[in-house]
Amino acid sequence: MNQENLLDKPIWQMTGEQFISLLKNNTSSESGEISSQKSSENNQKKTYVYGIRGIANLINRSISTANRIKKSGILDDAIIQHGRTIMVDSEKALQLLKENSEI
Repeated sequence: MNQENLLDKPIWQMTGEQFISLLKNNTSSESGEISSQKSSENNQKKTYVYGIRGIANLINRSISTANRIKKSGILDDAIIQHGRTIMVDSEKALQLLKENSEI
């Protein structure tokens, strides 16, 4: 059975041999593309902390200190806030704190 017929066939109807040959053929031709996509996705993933407690855990300080730093405006570029929900980009927050050497 050729590869195009296998691609049209549902997985549950394939034999183990057909499925493995399909996987081997597709992964060998696209492995360069897949690995480059994965590495770019890893570079683009941001880590976030949530709330004042998340900021406090990130900088290893008390909640009151984290609240004071947030209110000072140092972290404004790293904070996304909608109502009472706070999201902070961890890497950017640490970079801003390092630049301002507040902690």
